[in-house]
Amino acid sequence: MKRMTAQEIITYMESLRNEEQRKVLMGFFKTGPGEYGEGDEFLGLKVPQTREVVRQVTQDFPLSEVPELLLNRWHEVRLCGFLILVAKFEKLATKRLENNLDAIKQRDEILTMYLQYAEQANNWDLVDLSAPKILGHWLLLPSNLGGKDYKIKVLDELAQSSCLWKQRMSIVCSWKTSQIGDPSWCLRYAEIHLHHPHDLMHKAVGWMLREMGKRVSMDLLRDFLRQHAHEMPRTMLRYAIEKMSDAERKEWMSLRT
Repeated sequence: MKRMTAQEIITYMESLRNEEQRKVLMGFFKTGPGEYGEGDEFLGLKVPQTREVVRQVTQDFPLSEVPELLLNRWHEVRLCGFLILVAKFEKLATKRLENNLDAIKQRDEILTMYLQYAEQANNWDLVDLSAPKILGHWLLLPSNLGGKDYKIKVLDELAQSSCLWKQRMSIVCSWKTSQIGDPSWCLRYAEIHLHHPHDLMHKAVGWMLREMGKRVSMDLLRDFLRQHAHEMPRTMLRYAIEKMSDAERKEWMSLRT
């Protein structure tokens, strides 16, 4: 595929429109009145189709053109923009480039753009496919923007935002930090979101706690549950204990009956 501009990518993706799949996606991502994805518009592309566009264009696609994709009306085009940011970030975050000054500068630029357009990730898939690999990985790497206190400030601002999707970013990004063996981010934002009213956040927090337990320490997960299981929403607790034995799951769930 030749080097494409943002507009050419949009035109190409629009040419792949699938009406039948579009209707399925609009139902699956709850785009009806009063639902969490209200008003979101789909072309009807499957994720592998979008990933193939990303694979073809990432190498030569300038960062300056990504916002045109992120601001597009189509869900899949916005996903394409976020996945381009992911691909660019990952290329700059290899072990060899962790402390490279130019790579640090470019990673910070990608992170800054990601945060600037965070509200364009306005459904759970856009958040989940981007936040761990950009925001979560950035937490673990050197940055010119600031140290750990600054990084906590960035996540606290997301967590305290009125935007559901920014709130989800603050916890889902811990998927990456837990993979590397650092449980602190997951535990901090799980506690902050413990009483969140939305079911999507209950699922996200429970999922991240489960991943932290699996990747870092089941004892740490049990410590968290001993403190909070009695007050956790049932869905959150159910997701958190999913990998435990039947007997242990029943024991934890009995605290919520």
